[in-house]
Amino acid sequence: MDLRFGRSKPTDEERAAVDALLGPPESSWEGADRSDADLRWARGGRAARDRRDLLLPGLHALNDRVGWISEGGLDYLCRRLTVPPSEAYGVATFYSMFSVRPRPATVLHVCTDLACAAAGAPRLCEAAEARLGPESGVTVERSPCLGLCERAPAALVVRAGEDAAGATAGGGVTRAAAVSAPAAPDAVVRAALAPENAPEEPPAALAVPQAPDPGLLLLGRVGTVDPADLDDYRAHGGYTALRRAFALGPAGVIREVTDSGLLGRGGAAFPTGRKWQATASQPDHPHYLVCNADESEPGTFKDRVLMEGDPYALVEAMTIAAYATGARHGYLYLRGEYPRALVRMEHAIAQARARGLLGDDVLGQGFSFDIEIRRGAGAYICGEETALFNSIEGFRGEPRSKPPFPVEKGLFGKPTVANNVETLVNVLPVLTLGAQAYAAIGTGASTGPKLFCVSGSVDRPGIYELPFGATLGELLTLAGVRDGLRAVLLGGAAGGFVRPDELDIPLTFEGTREAGTTLGSGVVMAFNDTVPLPRLLLRIAEFFRDESCGQCVPCRVGTVRQEEALHRIAERTGADAAADITLLREVGRAMRDASICGLGQTAWNAVESAIDRLGAYE
Repeated sequence: MDLRFGRSKPTDEERAAVDALLGPPESSWEGADRSDADLRWARGGRAARDRRDLLLPGLHALNDRVGWISEGGLDYLCRRLTVPPSEAYGVATFYSMFSVRPRPATVLHVCTDLACAAAGAPRLCEAAEARLGPESGVTVERSPCLGLCERAPAALVVRAGEDAAGATAGGGVTRAAAVSAPAAPDAVVRAALAPENAPEEPPAALAVPQAPDPGLLLLGRVGTVDPADLDDYRAHGGYTALRRAFALGPAGVIREVTDSGLLGRGGAAFPTGRKWQATASQPDHPHYLVCNADESEPGTFKDRVLMEGDPYALVEAMTIAAYATGARHGYLYLRGEYPRALVRMEHAIAQARARGLLGDDVLGQGFSFDIEIRRGAGAYICGEETALFNSIEGFRGEPRSKPPFPVEKGLFGKPTVANNVETLVNVLPVLTLGAQAYAAIGTGASTGPKLFCVSGSVDRPGIYELPFGATLGELLTLAGVRDGLRAVLLGGAAGGFVRPDELDIPLTFEGTREAGTTLGSGVVMAFNDTVPLPRLLLRIAEFFRDESCGQCVPCRVGTVRQEEALHRIAERTGADAAADITLLREVGRAMRDASICGLGQTAWNAVESAIDRLGAYE
């Protein structure tokens, strides 16, 4: 593809897709017909730069309408946004859900990550590929985790077209997409050939084995409340927390969150109150709020279930966080593989706005706040907050060096507070119960309830809500662990393995740390002795190799060397496995010590724990 403005022209469909998002072009410089606009006039300066953040929504608009991004379509989008085509091409090729090469309008994504691989995803892929040849009009793509681990093996069907993509001002789109999971070859092929006739997804409550249980603080409404009905949400305690927030004032809300001991649930476990206070105290304005709903860690699906089953809770929680930190605009960065969550959140935001719960005067309190949805497009690294900021701003989703930290210079260079879905939803019981009552749940260092994503060799996979301090064995007993347990992976691909004789580990941040592992985002994957451990470790290495953004050498090179060594060990092509294990340790230390972000720093964790704790290659 020519990296300069070329002579390729957009098709009528591509032009319509971009114009639906950006409005008609205002000058011939932006691609308007010369008979309708003055060639001598062009948007420039700050006005042009302020539109750069619409690049990702524009790429979605093209991909959703046509199924891929052509040179002519990209060129037209770049003219509209005054973005150099070389930079836009770099952004388009950064995300796995986009294609810059022609492909059919229908794409079948089959998950091949850990839980699905153990449940037979390779056989499903082979069957689908054999039955969906080039003449079928369907492309089969082997995908990383789709966030449907409780229904493994999983498949997602996405069809592009005019009826499948309708751009909105916020960059969100409505797509014709069908999910089939747990997936059988016949069902997947039927869904791929006719997505409009595919069966509907099961309700979100089926992913919550404890539902319906009104005693649950975070999941109590899932399966009980109609996720599309704002009145039903309010009848079950909705917006009680926001009213108390207005009674306390911003400083009072931050004090309650701080006193509750609420720690971030994304894996870093940073005190939420401290982050909010640091953002609120910054003199630079405007302040921004970002909800990170791009949960791409293999085995993680809790945020999806919350958004699908209780979307208004997230809207309310984001409003509280914005009120406390002085933000007037919030971004919900939603994973691109979650079409139903997108529909639910778009509806919830629109209803809240129509009822005065978002907008210029929230609940008549003189507080202005609104939420804009931005869709991700398949990039694990965008779960890192600064990479997420770059993605929203229209750049490649590469992490930034710290300091400065986001609370000082985050999104658009302004003070920004970023939390994931589970962290924000925890703010609701903090305010309704009170800080002391909330802190009494769990342990002294890990307070409140925690959501755990249980999958793999269990009878009842799904999301479980338990207070911090419950043991791993208690959780697996609830899920019905199967006989022949070989290992448990905590924290996902970036986490670590533990042995079957270590099930008394307390599920707290400090407890798992003392045990030499990590709680991470709450992933708990059980594997029995039917799962080949070396193949599992190789898949983890392949995942990190694929997902490395390539910005820093330790991660870019180290993830490749790690995969190569594991290939040699698995295939027995290396003369000496001990030498490869020594190499793995050296590479792992280099990635951990010198990588810019958490991807490279944790890419060796699971492999190291499998070697040291499980004796994977003995």
